[in-house]
Amino acid sequence: MTDRQPLGELLRDLTPQVLGALAGRSTDFAACEDAVQEALLAASMQWPADGWPENPRGWLITVAERRLHDAFRSESARRNRETHEAALAVSSPHAEEPSEETGHGDDTLILLFMCCHPALSPPSQLALTLRAVGGLTTAEIAREFMVPESTMAQRISRAKSRIRATGVSFRLPSEAERPDRLRVVLHVLYLVFTEGHTSTAGPVLHRADLTSEAIRLARILHRLLPDDGEVTGLLALMLLTDARRGARTDASGALVPLADQDRAAWDHAAIEEGIALISATLGTVAAGPYQVQAAIAAIHGEARSAADTDWTQILLLYRVLDDLSPNPMTRLNMAVAAAMVDGPYAGLAIVAGVEQEEGVDLSHRIDAVRGHLLEMSGDLPGARTAYRLAAQKTMSMPEQRYLERQAARLERETE
Repeated sequence: MTDRQPLGELLRDLTPQVLGALAGRSTDFAACEDAVQEALLAASMQWPADGWPENPRGWLITVAERRLHDAFRSESARRNRETHEAALAVSSPHAEEPSEETGHGDDTLILLFMCCHPALSPPSQLALTLRAVGGLTTAEIAREFMVPESTMAQRISRAKSRIRATGVSFRLPSEAERPDRLRVVLHVLYLVFTEGHTSTAGPVLHRADLTSEAIRLARILHRLLPDDGEVTGLLALMLLTDARRGARTDASGALVPLADQDRAAWDHAAIEEGIALISATLGTVAAGPYQVQAAIAAIHGEARSAADTDWTQILLLYRVLDDLSPNPMTRLNMAVAAAMVDGPYAGLAIVAGVEQEEGVDLSHRIDAVRGHLLEMSGDLPGARTAYRLAAQKTMSMPEQRYLERQAARLERETE
């Protein structure tokens, strides 16, 4: 911890530690979370004016505990005082020190498990994770997901009420529960990242605030669970994928496909870190979906040009991934790899199979991939039609501009 660290960054780092300290002493998670938010607000106003305390974490815990006690003493809480007082353990005046049983990292890990509890809906898991562990305000989360602040506030409130109603306790899941619960945590972080990497709607392709936050949380999780292969795989996947961010759009903000990207604009330090992470993990533990995806991203990252890409290895890895975690999106990506190895008709056959799957809704992506593969096959009118269909379906303006540009280009070529 250093006074050189920006205030906002420090407060976000301390949020899960402070909330974990309070939540470990009270059964009322919602009240603890509110108290922490008030303490963070007080810090953001007082520290720049009065100077930083010697122990910022201890200061925040002390203030948050006072707010928590004040809330319990308030008129509305007084009606339930007996219940609350019984639930609230005696607070230590030296609360800044972690207990013997749990340290700061344990508290953060417990919070992650709590925010990603299976009793919560996926949108609630996302929102509560960003609020309680990420330290973002309700307004910031609402902006990131492009919903009104009141909507996000209700979503977070419902999530906290659900935690209270289900009686989720502040503890690590049992050893038997932990693999499934960790899988949910990883999925939530992955969803945060993917929404930031390619926004499903709106005027921009990237949401760097979301990808950065997902990577930051993944780093925390990796620091806490360094031997878990899938945790390492997810962090590597994020780093390798985000490394291409600077080359994914042109000056107009339109999408630039991987094959046309300026690889000099990639973040090669992130690529090296991602490759080092996944290289150290593969072969040491049973491979999981995130490790395989990271391995695919590493092959792209290592290729000096699109022509140098080892598509045979990528196709093999997609087959492994489809065996580990079968889903239509994997098969759609596999179609592109198959086309690069065995020709466009091999890829089109996979696309046709994906389209026949019951309940598949990949929006514009099936048409976009079909357009690309039809163009590879020489069927330019068919490709043009597919690109236009995809452009009509996507809600992402950068993707829409790219697809319309592809259709217009093919129209000129077939005139």
